[in-house]
Amino acid sequence: MTDEDVLRLAREIADAYRTGTPAERPRRRPKRRTTPRRPGREDAVALGEVLGEMVQSQGWQDRLAASRVFSDWPSIVGPDIARHSRVDHFTDGVVHIEADSTAWAKELRLLAPRLVARLNEELGDGQVVRIEVRGPQAPSWTKGRRSVKGRGPRDTYG
Repeated sequence: MTDEDVLRLAREIADAYRTGTPAERPRRRPKRRTTPRRPGREDAVALGEVLGEMVQSQGWQDRLAASRVFSDWPSIVGPDIARHSRVDHFTDGVVHIEADSTAWAKELRLLAPRLVARLNEELGDGQVVRIEVRGPQAPSWTKGRRSVKGRGPRDTYG
C-alpha cells in the first residue's frame, strides 16, 4: 500500500464514523470503573454535614458531649462560676465539679438543677443526669513526718 492508499482508507473510516449509523461503527466495550466515583465540584457537601454523619454512624455523640463539658464549661455556666469551679471528670451522665471554696461548693449544689438543664440544652437532652460538687480538699494528716502510726490527728501538733 502506498501512502495515498493509507490516507484514503483513513479518511473513509473517519467519514464512516462521522456519518454512519451506530451499527456500522465498530463496537467498543464500555470501560469499567475500578475506583469509586469522586464527587466533583457540583457535588460539594458541607464539611459539617459529613462530620455530623460520621459522628452519628460511629456512635461518638457521648464522647463528644463529654469533651464539650470540659472545653465549653466557661461558656455554658458563665465566667463567674467558671472562675471558681472546674470540671474534674464526667462519667455515666454525672459531672463531677471541684469548687475552690466551700461557699462556692454550696452555691453550686444549690444551682445544680439549673446547671443540669443548661448542660442538657447545650450538649443534648439526657447527656447529663446530675452534678456532684466537691469543695476544696483539706490536707491529709495520715502521712508525713507528724503522723504516728496507730494514732489519730490529735498527735499532729505534738
